[in-house]
Amino acid sequence: MDMNDFAHIVETEKSFDEAVVSVLKAVEQKGWALFQVYDLKERLAAKGFKQKPLKIIEICSGKSANQFLNKNRLISLCMPCKINVAEESGKVKIIGMKPTIISQFFPEVSKKEAEEVERDIIEMVDDAGKL
Repeated sequence: MDMNDFAHIVETEKSFDEAVVSVLKAVEQKGWALFQVYDLKERLAAKGFKQKPLKIIEICSGKSANQFLNKNRLISLCMPCKINVAEESGKVKIIGMKPTIISQFFPEVSKKEAEEVERDIIEMVDDAGKL
């Protein structure tokens, strides 16, 4: 499996913090719910580990979540959707998991259904990465 099958990655010229704010704005504009933002660098630093900046932003489309859960409740293992903002080698990247991967594990979800959700994720990542 190629990384592009699993993730949509956009490199941005924005600072790390600007990219995080841009993701939050893109999520709001798309009408999705924001669940939680995890600061992995901060959480691991509290345990004595050093990491580069990484935030995991959990988001949800209630309509899609309900639709998928009605097909198989184990799909909840892949929920909520996530968009990460990471800093690697001085570059800021915005990364969204492609929901079409769900249809490979759960045949009850058609690729077409997952593509609808994936379009939203890709648009949010792309919009957040723009200057």
